[in-house]
Amino acid sequence: MSTPLAIATFFTIWWVALFAVLPFVVRPREAAEIDDAPPGLDRGAPLAPRVLRTALWTTLVAAAIFAVLDAGVYWAS
Repeated sequence: MSTPLAIATFFTIWWVALFAVLPFVVRPREAAEIDDAPPGLDRGAPLAPRVLRTALWTTLVAAAIFAVLDAGVYWAS
């Protein structure tokens, strides 16, 4: 696999993995926390989004998927 194709493939896998990982690492607010929320806050907004932790987990999952895919391409050729 050429380098530009590998980068584009990993980027695509990373975005798909982000939406797969997101429900596991971001939790919505509890009902009691919604009642105490300041006015104008979206009810569906997570309490602590933990963006760096989400990006790390997404990168690990995407790297594992990419490694399997790259090994399959390598062994097939």
